[in-house]
Amino acid sequence: MTARTAIIGLGIMGRRMLEHMLRHPGYQPVALWDPDPLACQEARALAPDVRIATSADDAMADAELVYLACPPVPRKAYALAAKRDGKAVFLEKPLGVDVAESEALVAAFRESGVPAAVNFTQAAGAALTGVSEAARSGALGALQGADIVVTYADWPRAWQKAADWLRFRDEGGMTREVISHFLFFCERILGPLSVVWARPSYPADPRLCETHMLARLETADGLPVTIMASVGGAQPDRQELTIKGARASRRITDFHVDALSDGGPFEELAERPSDPRAVSLKAQLDDLLLCMRGAPNRLATLDEALRIQKLVETMLRGTNGSGQAA
Repeated sequence: MTARTAIIGLGIMGRRMLEHMLRHPGYQPVALWDPDPLACQEARALAPDVRIATSADDAMADAELVYLACPPVPRKAYALAAKRDGKAVFLEKPLGVDVAESEALVAAFRESGVPAAVNFTQAAGAALTGVSEAARSGALGALQGADIVVTYADWPRAWQKAADWLRFRDEGGMTREVISHFLFFCERILGPLSVVWARPSYPADPRLCETHMLARLETADGLPVTIMASVGGAQPDRQELTIKGARASRRITDFHVDALSDGGPFEELAERPSDPRAVSLKAQLDDLLLCMRGAPNRLATLDEALRIQKLVETMLRGTNGSGQAA
């Protein structure tokens, strides 16, 4: 059996998922929709035999799984429409940008029992699985916290330019799009976090998203997670998360490169795959089938995604040293 799937939103993420679902024996994309005719045309080039629907409702009609790769604001309405018909839902992150609306969405799915998960792409990956096991086994020693470092020459990055909404404050920005992944990873290892203080910096144009983020978060036991993120300057992308232990630490670079240090230089633990994105997406899709069957899986739950959304939106507002809005 294959999961008959509708994809709503055919930008870079929607087309990427379409490509990998076509490779996976567990999925059958049956309908695609995006309000942008050019995006539909580009998706048709990848999957000429898959129907381009006339609307989101039309796309969902024949599906049992709906993948939502549209921008954050319209996701709630599409997710609830799918839920009403008992269709499983796989949402891109962030879960949303309005916390109250996301709380209502999570409550509605919790009451319905309809399968749903959020695509934090490291959830089913080897790096998070390996670091989780090292933390549980004591191989890292007493956990000491985490550091997140993200730097870009430009935002959005070159491959994201077509998704113009990513540069605006209302829905975009690197904190929602990138740092959220690492916060999810941290919570899986360290437990729930709270924002102690956060200092975002914004351009003079009030429409545009943050260019810098400095923040400190803590676990209930006071373990710190420090964040330094910036945009600007001629440099390659840098995306690093370090989970620190008294005996050993693990550094995840570019979402999948897992390296270990026992006090000396970090050394990579496995050979890099030729196509890391393909490996990551296959693992996500494997676990999504488990989620649809109600079986144990590693994907991010809606409750986890809501917690991350609350952290992110608090950071974007900025706080003073007492954790109150600045």
